[in-house]
Amino acid sequence: MSAVEGFAPIIDDGVQTLILGNAPSVMALAAQQYYANPRNAFWRITGELFGFEADAPYEMRTAALLSHKIAVWDVLKFCRRVGSLDSAVEPRSMVPNDFAALFDEHRQITRVLFNGAAAEKNFDRLVRVAPDLSYRRLPSTSPAQTMGYADKLAAWRDALTDRSD
Repeated sequence: MSAVEGFAPIIDDGVQTLILGNAPSVMALAAQQYYANPRNAFWRITGELFGFEADAPYEMRTAALLSHKIAVWDVLKFCRRVGSLDSAVEPRSMVPNDFAALFDEHRQITRVLFNGAAAEKNFDRLVRVAPDLSYRRLPSTSPAQTMGYADKLAAWRDALTDRSD
């Protein structure tokens, strides 16, 4: 079982939406970048929605998200897991990130979008410190989620372009 240490959030003072994954994959850890697995649809989807290339330099992709007032983080600061699947995380090893501090510092965040069921489940179980925010689970962008790309894109488009949450 490997120790998994999460990343700092992609965030700045202007964000209003926080996208939460569960924990970085093996490829993400190796690259030190969110959603580094080329088969993960996160950058393809967000690139299509916000007008950047999915394979643009990481700094350009993250800047594009921030320019659209979107932050990215993971629910888990630390866990133990074999491989990359969320289902392989040892439940007793889960340590959540400090969301109380994040929401206190970034009071302009009004909604949280979960990248898949595991992120939502673990946030609800371990965190849920800001019940007055809008929460919405989206289909996971992971290649393990077998929903077709067009359906994933439609769900993400609906969530990221709907500001009435």
